[in-house]
Amino acid sequence: MTTPELRQALDIARVLLRGRDPVTSEDLAGAVERATGLYPDVPRQQLLDELERSFNVWVGPGTNIENNEDHIPWLEARRAEIRWDFWRRYELYLEQEVGLPPSVISNLDRLTDDVLGRLEDPAERPGPWDRRGMVVGHVQSGKTSNYTALICKAADAGYKLIIVLAGRHNSLRSQTQLRIDEGFLGYDTQVNRALREGHKRIGVGALRGVVHPHADSLTTSADNGDFLTREARRFAGHLGQIPIVLVVKKVKSILESLNRWCAAQEAGRSLPLLVIDDEADDASINTRALPLDEDDRVDPDHDVTAINGAIRKLLHSFDQSAYVAYTATPFANIFIQAGVTSERHGEDLFPRSFITNLPAPSNYVGPARVFGAHEGDGALNMVRPVTDWREWMPDQHKKDHRPEELPASLQEAVRTFVLTCAARYARGQNTVHNSMLVHVTRFTAVQNRVAEQLQEELDFLVRRLRRGDEQAERSIRDELQDLWMRDFVPGLEQPLGWEAVQSALLPAAQKIRVKTINGTAADTLEYYEKRHVGVSVIAVGGDKLSRGLTLEGLSVSYYLRASRMYDTLMQMGRWFGYRPGYLDLCRLYTTPDLIDWYTHVTVANEELRRDFDEMAARGMTPQDYGLRVRTHPAGLTVTAVNKMRSGTKMRVSFAGTISETVVFHRDPARNGRNRQAVERFLQGLPGPQPEDTLHNRVLWRGVPGTSILDLLSQFSVHEDSRRVRPELLGRYIEQRLGDGELTDWTVALLSNSRGDEGTLTLAGQEVGWLKRTAMESSSAGRISIRRLVSPTDEQVDLNAEQLDEAMALTRERWQLSSTRTTRAAPTTPGGEAIRTVRDRRNGLLLLYPIRTHEEGPDGLVNVTEVMGFAISFPDSRLAQTVEYVVNNVYWETEFIEA
Repeated sequence: MTTPELRQALDIARVLLRGRDPVTSEDLAGAVERATGLYPDVPRQQLLDELERSFNVWVGPGTNIENNEDHIPWLEARRAEIRWDFWRRYELYLEQEVGLPPSVISNLDRLTDDVLGRLEDPAERPGPWDRRGMVVGHVQSGKTSNYTALICKAADAGYKLIIVLAGRHNSLRSQTQLRIDEGFLGYDTQVNRALREGHKRIGVGALRGVVHPHADSLTTSADNGDFLTREARRFAGHLGQIPIVLVVKKVKSILESLNRWCAAQEAGRSLPLLVIDDEADDASINTRALPLDEDDRVDPDHDVTAINGAIRKLLHSFDQSAYVAYTATPFANIFIQAGVTSERHGEDLFPRSFITNLPAPSNYVGPARVFGAHEGDGALNMVRPVTDWREWMPDQHKKDHRPEELPASLQEAVRTFVLTCAARYARGQNTVHNSMLVHVTRFTAVQNRVAEQLQEELDFLVRRLRRGDEQAERSIRDELQDLWMRDFVPGLEQPLGWEAVQSALLPAAQKIRVKTINGTAADTLEYYEKRHVGVSVIAVGGDKLSRGLTLEGLSVSYYLRASRMYDTLMQMGRWFGYRPGYLDLCRLYTTPDLIDWYTHVTVANEELRRDFDEMAARGMTPQDYGLRVRTHPAGLTVTAVNKMRSGTKMRVSFAGTISETVVFHRDPARNGRNRQAVERFLQGLPGPQPEDTLHNRVLWRGVPGTSILDLLSQFSVHEDSRRVRPELLGRYIEQRLGDGELTDWTVALLSNSRGDEGTLTLAGQEVGWLKRTAMESSSAGRISIRRLVSPTDEQVDLNAEQLDEAMALTRERWQLSSTRTTRAAPTTPGGEAIRTVRDRRNGLLLLYPIRTHEEGPDGLVNVTEVMGFAISFPDSRLAQTVEYVVNNVYWETEFIEA
């Protein structure tokens, strides 16, 4: 079977299923029957699998927080009169050529309508206006498709000048321009800057039977295709007649030239301008300190960073402008100080008008699925710990480092990639792109040496596959078969026999090329130029791989670079995204420390998104969100991108949050002292009532807040427990006690009712040790787990009325949530809802006797006994923040790159 035949059968089936929502199994079976009637060589099961992947995708709603001062709603009134030619063409392209699931396209339509409606009417809103918004997506989740759709709709509505700020490197700018060429312009800007008769149509321009509206571009997808004043001069007469788009790098010289050109256009100042800032947390942020005058106000003549100033000047020079920032890591943008202006540059880029939180489709493979955000998550089994790299690539190596023999883990990763390419070939995916990422150093010279080593390894494998293994103890095919059977077969989504894979090994391996990614347009053009035959590439790179650049068909990643900054870690995760038909073949080889950090960032990021949804439900504004994140204990450690340094005062609030210990000492003496502290604490409480002594927990009610303070003062937590610091928790509780809150506590001692981990006695209560699995990144001095608290633990002391109220609130928030990925409604109350309905006087302390399990290098399981605790704080309208100083050492230890 060939891929073109499958594609034609898929096109027919999709047409037959168009407009059906939901699509039933009977609908799918009928479409397969008719399509295979026309293409009998297409295997029915494979066609059905492809259709199910498309039509069973589900997308939740987006959420918004907004400030509509000086905004005039307009879209609903004008919708019927707008022709929507650009959008209808792009919509059809996404369906027919890209093959996006119908639910994804419908949701894209709704979401971009929502963003467009929050801008101003470019055709009928008179006078000056200025809208500033931000769209928060997920890494590698389709943000480019989202803003391409927004550009199409904005052009239909009347925006005539559209500027896309696309990263800092030629490779990303070129890739973005290619997407705009395909999705908006409809012609190849490398060949022509403007569409004329006989010019090469691509993407939406190649569709038949649709209206082809006209737009021009002042930039091209070529390596030297960025904005040039001499090229732009001949387009000056077109301004205001047709939509004109520019895709430019965030580079000082380019933006200064663009500003000068815009200022020279007499008709330009009155045009409605739309600026799309891709990767808006990178380079766009002003990281310079804001000087204060004698009245403690920001000096209006303050200086700013070059890129930030150029973007602000561009917006400030137009009477009517809309700025939409796109990012998956919005932390720096949220911490821009709202309302700051400069006489030379205008207002800063805080998204004061709106922030939109994009949902991820159910087929998106994000951090939560790769690393697991909760105990028991991580079913993908995609991550492979690497422990043998230090001799080959030391953490602190210099730019002249010359790595010697490849470590065994990287040799295995290369073999894994060969197997993946062969397996995809055997599945009929023989004209698709395949990529392997190798990101181990930031130095170009070292990258080049790594590329040479990988080429040597690949050549060696190809020779052995082609000529045999007379001098080897084992044949390469036997080695690959062992790896296939051990690491792939147990997790395959679809059965695939070794014979089929083996027959594809040599053609798959011979197709692979090794290349370095150096930031030029050529890095992305090969994917585009060979899109009909597919390329297989091992891409070796560093910093230029860390933002925006998409490696098509990425299946195997080998990643050693260490960064403790949240946004950098997430952006370097090129392995996130969509993997239709080959997710079960994907692998990530990385260090135990990075696995630990990614897991930590994933939990923090998910908490921030849930916090966003809650604020949207309460009708709060973007400025409220910035302040809320500043004072949220879960948000504390994600502020590193703000480049804070010495003596920074931080304020946190614990209202409506849960704090739990997930990092523990290995030291038995410390753990023993914590257990003794808990023993003394519980012995000092009045005995629990019989009805509160159950098989899985024991409750003490009516515990005074001062007793909780006493326990916290005696409890020792690991220094890496940044978000569970007893001194901060204690200071917050003291404040709440002063306002008459947190006076009446419930203490719950959790127990394993099965007793399969053994039992212990605390304050006369026999309880079973709870089991938690230690993460592979646990080090010699500490043990880490994913989660301490189980989903239902926070409801242990709620009465029936509170449970009903929390359940209703959970369902209500679920309906509005941007983070949900299933159609099924929740069946138990969520933690946020429980903390909302909990009485303000009633705190909950959860105590966990834990036995952690981890597999040692000798294969034996090591068990460590620790005491963990969690505090569930009710919401509070009176809550104040707790202030403390974060010094330079803290930030550098926690966040600065190694």
